[in-house]
Amino acid sequence: MRWIWIDTFTEFVPGRTATAVKNVSLAEEHLHDHFPGYPVMPPSLMIEGMAQTAGILVGEARGFEENVILAKIRRARFDDYCLPRDRIAYQATIESIESAGAMTSGVVFRNQTEIGRVDLMFSHVDRSAASLELPEHNFVFTRQFMDLLRAYRIGGRDDRPD
Repeated sequence: MRWIWIDTFTEFVPGRTATAVKNVSLAEEHLHDHFPGYPVMPPSLMIEGMAQTAGILVGEARGFEENVILAKIRRARFDDYCLPRDRIAYQATIESIESAGAMTSGVVFRNQTEIGRVDLMFSHVDRSAASLELPEHNFVFTRQFMDLLRAYRIGGRDDRPD
């Protein structure tokens, strides 16, 4: 099983920017384990939510031809917590993209108020990296991730340039 830390996209401009949201619910088990008696969304999982948002954006920009691997967290700063009933929005922007990888910058919002920034670096790993002994298939962009993007596009909210 793979954990998905975003619920849906609310904006997707291919090759440029994407915004995804996560609704925090008391029904999520990890909230009860992080600080017993004080359920909060751990910042590490918000970093992963940003990585998933930005990773799909980067992958789509290159036609999902290779695996997009989180290589480095350049910066992660959070000024506040997210609690059950909060809505987290991850706004990712591609700063640069090359054959070897990409850099993204991101802003994390809680109920439309900025609470953090997460800047990431990704590596592109294609099937020619045989020395890494990676699976033949694209193991990053699973059906679950592709369904998030497909659902956004089916909903008629695709911001692809004409």
